[in-house]
Amino acid sequence: MNKSKVKKFSILLAIIVLPGVFYLSLYTGKHNFRKLPKIGPQQAIENADGTFDTLYHKIPYFEFTNQDGELVTSDDLLGSVYVADFFFATCPTICPKMTTNMGYVQRKIDDRDDLRFISITVNPEHDNVQVLKEYADKVHADTKNWDFLTGDKDKIYDIAFNGFFVSVGKDEVAPGGFLHSQFLILVDQNGHIRGLFDGTIHKVVKQDLIDAIDILLKEKYLSMKGEKKKDLVEQIK
Repeated sequence: MNKSKVKKFSILLAIIVLPGVFYLSLYTGKHNFRKLPKIGPQQAIENADGTFDTLYHKIPYFEFTNQDGELVTSDDLLGSVYVADFFFATCPTICPKMTTNMGYVQRKIDDRDDLRFISITVNPEHDNVQVLKEYADKVHADTKNWDFLTGDKDKIYDIAFNGFFVSVGKDEVAPGGFLHSQFLILVDQNGHIRGLFDGTIHKVVKQDLIDAIDILLKEKYLSMKGEKKKDLVEQIK
């Protein structure tokens, strides 16, 4: 067997073997989660051949402006695993803890270009582009893959409740004048919510969230099948 055929055989073998290795790592490795659920309502869809598929909740389309004045949409995030949270720049209570823990995750997993972070303000009337820029600098966020977003208040509150399933709102009694969830929300490459993690508890973020992110990043390889896998095989023939 010549070198060219050996190389092709090795690549084909890797395509066949690697998914099995990833499955083993998910089920026998260090992970606390064996399988991450898709969170939200589901709907059964009947195909033309009589079989059924499940339609899972996806984050609806949104578009907001980041700390650099650039438009960021939900479509921009497709293909990436991302962690989202809701905050406001003058928050005196849970936001600093959540931001610190988000930063920890970013630094811990800093070698993936398919992992992103978004923090959406619940006080857009105050948190304009300049305020968010200053806030990002203050918390030493690496904005290469972490966007701080602002926009229309009604659209933000709607996407929080109907998209990410968390409550936000103005509340004069609450510290800082606003209420919002403490959860860091994990979303997969296809816009499905795969977990909510208490962003105020470092142990939860350090162990459970990072573990779950690792699983989702591996799912990208596990899901490569059908035409995509066929195309890869064709490329190396």
